[in-house]
Amino acid sequence: MSVLIFADQSQGKIKKAAFEAVQYGAKLARQSGGTATAIVLGEVDNAELAALGNYGAQKVLHAADARLNDIDSGVAAKVIVAAANQEDAKIIIFSHNFDGRAIAPRVAARLQAGLVTGAIALPDTANGFVVKKTVFSGKAFANINITSDKKVISVMPNTFTPEKTDATATVMPFQAAVNDADFRVKVTSVQTVSGEVPLTEAETIVSGGRGLKGPENWGLVEDLAKALGAATACSRPVADSGWRPHHEHVGQTGLTVRPNLYIAIGISGAIQHLAGVNGSKVIVVINKDPEAPFFKAADYGIVGDAFEVVPKLTEAVKKLKQ
Repeated sequence: MSVLIFADQSQGKIKKAAFEAVQYGAKLARQSGGTATAIVLGEVDNAELAALGNYGAQKVLHAADARLNDIDSGVAAKVIVAAANQEDAKIIIFSHNFDGRAIAPRVAARLQAGLVTGAIALPDTANGFVVKKTVFSGKAFANINITSDKKVISVMPNTFTPEKTDATATVMPFQAAVNDADFRVKVTSVQTVSGEVPLTEAETIVSGGRGLKGPENWGLVEDLAKALGAATACSRPVADSGWRPHHEHVGQTGLTVRPNLYIAIGISGAIQHLAGVNGSKVIVVINKDPEAPFFKAADYGIVGDAFEVVPKLTEAVKKLKQ
């Protein structure tokens, strides 16, 4: 059974989440006795494309049209469907990130395929094709049986750790059957955050809330993040107050993150914030209020003043790394 995996890129670099999706698709292909083919849209260096073989892709289709550098979900869906038809792919895999959320439903509709978003395990094929995912903001699980001939799955980022091998992939050009009329959405400018790990791909995140009292105290968060090699984040009230940029806001109305380690400093842990972070593998909470709701969701908790605890924690991390 042929499996097609959409490997998304940003500024010519394959995203970390794409490696996870490729590995998931490759394992699924082996499980079903098929082949794993990745498709990449836009201008990307051949070395980046070949590297997808390290994570299980046997072949990479490259639609190198410069117009595909910036994702238009409608156009991307059209190209991916054409590739799926060419490869006779019965399963199409996406990462459940911004690109995947926009494109996967369109592809499923075009192919009349069953769709499961946010998968957290390989399908169970012992009795059908059952895909496990989280529901109710991560508070429960659902097992969904896809009965259609073609199937579309998006994989929850940071659920599967990419395991790099020495394998390589064959890179082949793919002629994207698109024309100027397809590009109804025009990208006039792109604003990106440089020099930082995107929060959705970060393995460690240090986050701060109103307990830090003001933006002038954010150095506590940044110092600990620098010592850990982590990304920084914040709660919604912090972003709404203008203490931090909105691209750092995590929670139900912000970004959903699933790092290996999430450290929350001075955040009470309202249900809206927990909805965006409860997929984290380990949660550490630092708060002076022992009744803070966040402690109920934490793996480890420190009851204490952040202005005393965090500097000591930062120094301890620095010493450990030395």
